[in-house]
Amino acid sequence: MVTFGRRALTLGLALAFPLARHATAQRRAAREPSLPSINTWAIDAHIKYLADDLLEGRAPATRGGRLAAKYVAAAFQALGLEPGGPSGSYFQPVALVGMTPQPTLAWGKGSDTATPRYRDDFVAWAERPEDHIAVDGDVVFVGYGIRASEWQWDDYKGVPLRGKVLLMLVNDPGLQDSTIFNGKALTYYGRWTYKLEEAARQGALGALLVHTTESATYPWEVVRGSWSVEQFMLDRARPQSLAFAGWVQHDVAQRALAQVGLDLDALTRAAGRRDFRPVSTGIHAALEIASALRHVQSDNVVAKLPGSDARLGAEAVLFTAHWDHKGIGPAVSGDSIYNGAEDNASGVAAMLAAAQALAEAAPRPRRTVLFIATTAEESGLLGSEAYVQAPLFPLERTAAVLNLDVTNVRGATRDIDALGIERSTLGDAFRAAARAESLDVRHLPDVRGSFYRSDHFPFARAGVPALSFKSGLDFVSRPEGWGKQQEEEYNTHRYHQPSDEYSHSFRYEGMAQQVRVAVRVAVAVANAPQLPQWLPSSEFQRQH
Repeated sequence: MVTFGRRALTLGLALAFPLARHATAQRRAAREPSLPSINTWAIDAHIKYLADDLLEGRAPATRGGRLAAKYVAAAFQALGLEPGGPSGSYFQPVALVGMTPQPTLAWGKGSDTATPRYRDDFVAWAERPEDHIAVDGDVVFVGYGIRASEWQWDDYKGVPLRGKVLLMLVNDPGLQDSTIFNGKALTYYGRWTYKLEEAARQGALGALLVHTTESATYPWEVVRGSWSVEQFMLDRARPQSLAFAGWVQHDVAQRALAQVGLDLDALTRAAGRRDFRPVSTGIHAALEIASALRHVQSDNVVAKLPGSDARLGAEAVLFTAHWDHKGIGPAVSGDSIYNGAEDNASGVAAMLAAAQALAEAAPRPRRTVLFIATTAEESGLLGSEAYVQAPLFPLERTAAVLNLDVTNVRGATRDIDALGIERSTLGDAFRAAARAESLDVRHLPDVRGSFYRSDHFPFARAGVPALSFKSGLDFVSRPEGWGKQQEEEYNTHRYHQPSDEYSHSFRYEGMAQQVRVAVRVAVAVANAPQLPQWLPSSEFQRQH
């Protein structure tokens, strides 16, 4: 098996890099030294290999995941990039605990107890690295579970919640009232990750998130597929944590509340007001989780292009793209491999294309450019969080993070977007790069809260200005609205599903546009006399 993996790795690289040399020769013949051409043949080869069934969904610390990481390291080396990890390696170790959950839930009042069906009605997982958790507690509905002084909002009102099971809504009150928070554009307070963090600070025993497609911004099939496979957390001490967390279908929660005389829809409306107070439901929940534990090591894959300036070379511009996906999970239409072609073999391919272009660019950028293919993004941005905790360049000397996640495989566009352009001076560099590529910047409200959902976010939270590139929606030779339709179709039917597979219908002109814009931004930031800064309106600032 190991021999076959190496053979497949060599074959994948053989497909990509003769084509890279051919593209370079074409560029030189055309005398286009300012911006090297983007090798779409290599992009296709990278996605085809990384999304192959051979890699079994690229879960961290699996054979397929190790193949993916070694492939990316080999690709970096083939481009002539230096190892960027510790001890002269392309790998930055990330210690993880893997937990495959098997939960049971019983809740109700007195003898009137229901047992929701795992995967169909609820999912749950341990928030502590323990192989068996058996807990029970009274259920308290806490609305959106938010404490946000800048919005004069506190769903907890000082109510003691230690040892309670919190039932909470995802998203934030702006979903109901466009005049508060950011309206329908999700804030970090609306993310499930924040809600679990706040529940732990409140001393809660556990938390159950009520799912609707509108509030979560994805259907139950995504929840089912994402949280019933092996879950990872960083293998380190955690100062405070819940015992468990989970999701429950809206209708299941509604039935349980109706049995004690409460109405979930009425509670949801009440949760949209500042005067909301936690509601003791009278429901008691008992949850047991048996987890198969693995203490494992995965890796971020890191390469660097040293800066040409003796002083500025000690500072870095970072590219990030996560190599992992969901691995093998619940079968859908007979397919159990979650290949992750768009999420995020496409982003890794785009980063490798950017790396090739920057490696060929002359003159070389003044600041160092670091390329990081992260692990365990799908388990909560763990690879990027591990990097932030042990950075290879000091964060105060990290100029910017440019993230590539789910890049354009549908063709050329007339427009382009990036998450974060309104938050820092990187927005100016992005708009200038888009103009140079004759692209309109069409920045739409971040309804899904995507800024808080990918690898740039831990860097932003630590004070490093960040952008995450998005596809445009106005596609060349396509009818109006086609791009939005395709985006919605992907989010509904392929995101975190086995159907996110490589397709011969993929077209890479649009990804090439994204890569060129990203390269232009990277060069502008790498050569600028000053580091980018957050704008005063941003919630992030550089850490000192």
